[in-house]
Amino acid sequence: MKAAILGCGYVGTAVARRWQSHGVEVTATTTSPERVKDLQQIAAAVQVVNGANADGIAELLKTQDILLICVGAGRQANYEETYLNTAKTAVGVLDQAPNLKQLIFTSTYSVYGNYEGAWVREDDPAKPATDNGRIMVETEQTLLSAATSERKVCIFRLGGIYGPGRELGKIYSRAAGSTRPGSGHEASNWVHLDDIVGAIAHAQSHRLSGLYNLVQDEIPTVRELIDRVCQANHLDPVHWDPSQPSARPYNVRVSNQKLKAAGYEFRHPTFAGF
Repeated sequence: MKAAILGCGYVGTAVARRWQSHGVEVTATTTSPERVKDLQQIAAAVQVVNGANADGIAELLKTQDILLICVGAGRQANYEETYLNTAKTAVGVLDQAPNLKQLIFTSTYSVYGNYEGAWVREDDPAKPATDNGRIMVETEQTLLSAATSERKVCIFRLGGIYGPGRELGKIYSRAAGSTRPGSGHEASNWVHLDDIVGAIAHAQSHRLSGLYNLVQDEIPTVRELIDRVCQANHLDPVHWDPSQPSARPYNVRVSNQKLKAAGYEFRHPTFAGF
């Protein structure tokens, strides 16, 4: 089994390690030549390529069985360039990838937008509240359009990511002692790195297709979570100002029942220490 990982950041690197240890021959990609040496430690091959390089993506895919797209965009990144154009490039060269049987993409639950805290499933409409959210929906649609009876396309809508190196105490330390707008009543959907890696491996081994939410069971409010994290890490508490409108453009509780019904068991269904 051969798998290419387009985007080997926090998630892609962890998936590469898992697949390599289970006998999958991984080709990792990066846009930074200086990362090649490090990636050679976790992958059978490394290719420097970006999502706009159709020839490079075609060369990457020509002998692969699986493609995982888990590119990441920083706060200032161009979402259209990072996500949508990469998807369009990959779909555009699939006719040169005769062995490719599955494409997996890590998206985000924020595409659901604002459901006023109601529960959503994969068959509920995406109502993105931002331009970046709308680009992610278009990216999902572009990739889903490439599905055939022989080629599965599986899209995971991830919650906020935490795990080794991304502990919640570190994530929220910058907020400690601050005053935030709103009341913090919005739902806070998260997923541990272990479960992202596990779900992707499950999707690969079971040839899952379609949309799957990938969030843990426990969904506290933002305020509840920050309070717990600050207390556990001896940080100054966060204060809230209900007189100011919340800066959060989405509020939704995301169901993970479809993924569970497909046989995946979460390693971290709840928060266990911070």
